[in-house]
Amino acid sequence: MRKPILALMLAALAGPLVAQTSPQVSNDLTVDMSPQQYRICNERPARPTWMDEIDPREAYKARTMMRLYELRSWQAIKSSGDCGCAIRFPPWDAASAEYEERFATSTQAEHTQARLALRDQQNQIAREVQDICEAQGTW
Repeated sequence: MRKPILALMLAALAGPLVAQTSPQVSNDLTVDMSPQQYRICNERPARPTWMDEIDPREAYKARTMMRLYELRSWQAIKSSGDCGCAIRFPPWDAASAEYEERFATSTQAEHTQARLALRDQQNQIAREVQDICEAQGTW
């Protein structure tokens, strides 16, 4: 005899919650603080602390910084033809200095416009960068 759909749904809901928890949280609710592992380039420089500590209402600032950092690394890959980890994930110093000079005092609307412009620049070189990195096994 077939079980009614409601009974199957309730059984599914009553099942173990382990599959629904984050991979970084164990059943006893402790957090795994081991460094994140990536498929490539695990020795990445830590991003500026302020990006992790920023008020959620100002997260747009960190998003602009990330876009700038990634664009500058992609431009370096394109110009050098090298997609090694040191080029793809450089120290944050240059991007941080540029961010402070160009965007630190910008409004949220200005950040949005800046991110769109940075993304457009990145999109223009995306195919070339991907080809270089794929050829070197670091995409």
